[in-house]
Amino acid sequence: MSSELRSELEKYLETLNIQTTCVDHPPVFTVEEMMPHLQEVSGAVTKNLFLKDKKKKSLWLVSARHDHQVNLNDLAKKLGIGSGNLRFADEAAMLEKLKVGQGCATALALLFDKDQSVKFVLDRDLVKGGHQMVYFHPMTNAATMGLRPDDLLRFLKETGHEPILENFE
Repeated sequence: MSSELRSELEKYLETLNIQTTCVDHPPVFTVEEMMPHLQEVSGAVTKNLFLKDKKKKSLWLVSARHDHQVNLNDLAKKLGIGSGNLRFADEAAMLEKLKVGQGCATALALLFDKDQSVKFVLDRDLVKGGHQMVYFHPMTNAATMGLRPDDLLRFLKETGHEPILENFE
């Protein structure tokens, strides 16, 4: 299934004239597992968290630089949700909304969130930090795809996902 979704994503990016680079690697489930395969890339590698709001049941996708800390309590306060109210969402919700499972969360999966029900939080550094490329999984954790920060923003706009920019350290 992930190869068809990756192909659909690649075709969509082509229609937007977004050029990408891709590194294929064995399936990885953590940033630590992924980094040895990305020694040659130039840019910012991301980590992605799929979360839910305990009270409102809203879904959130957070993309941050792989070496930045994401404090869920601090983030919940910044988003006006209240400390302690952000939790990891279950894999079934991620499969339903983004069509990817554990280890594959990615901003690029927002293409498949057709009703824009997933709110997107983006590390400001990824688009304002002067990076040549930013790297995400392309619907599979057996590859990492790079695209220019401006192209990421254009992709998000085209899919109806205006990012909430936050600072992570």
